[in-house]
Amino acid sequence: MFFVELSKLPNRAVCLVAIALSLLICACGGSGGGDSTAKAPDYKRALAGAPKPLAKLYRQGDRLIPGGTDAFESQLDALHGYPVVVNVWASWCEPCRQEFPYLQRLSARYGKRVAFLGVDAGDSSAAARTFLGELPLPYPSYSDPGRDIMQTLGTTGGLPDTAYYDASGKRVFVKLGQYGSEDEFAADIRRYALGG
Repeated sequence: MFFVELSKLPNRAVCLVAIALSLLICACGGSGGGDSTAKAPDYKRALAGAPKPLAKLYRQGDRLIPGGTDAFESQLDALHGYPVVVNVWASWCEPCRQEFPYLQRLSARYGKRVAFLGVDAGDSSAAARTFLGELPLPYPSYSDPGRDIMQTLGTTGGLPDTAYYDASGKRVFVKLGQYGSEDEFAADIRRYALGG
């Protein structure tokens, strides 16, 4: 390790050392995964012109919806005719935090053809609202403190998990665990939600 006593350097050298350290810290800050500090897309612009059922869904962006399994299944029924991507998350889940920027960008990219829903599992509403304030989404999440919706989805309890439904409402795939990259997530949306 290289140490410099800054008081013995000329002012110009101190500035150069400070700049170099700042650049080094910024360069080391990237994790390669989702950037949880990234700014959310302009959802209003990205999702403008979405079909009515999807536009109605996106008017509930960032809301935590109570009502458990019945409310969740009612929402799935209302989205009949559109494929649905359901992401299960919790505010205390670090892999969820890493994956959320993918969801932000992918829901903006595919949200006119695919419905997105969240399920906030095993979490407190206050912590979930804070989390959504930091990483806003254009779609609502269903509150699932007892993990009943998770059971319906066929997930195992590890988070995050993502379930895919086709346009007829049939669950066609469940991805257990975190996506390693946005490209991997997008490929599954194309494969399981868009059939391509």
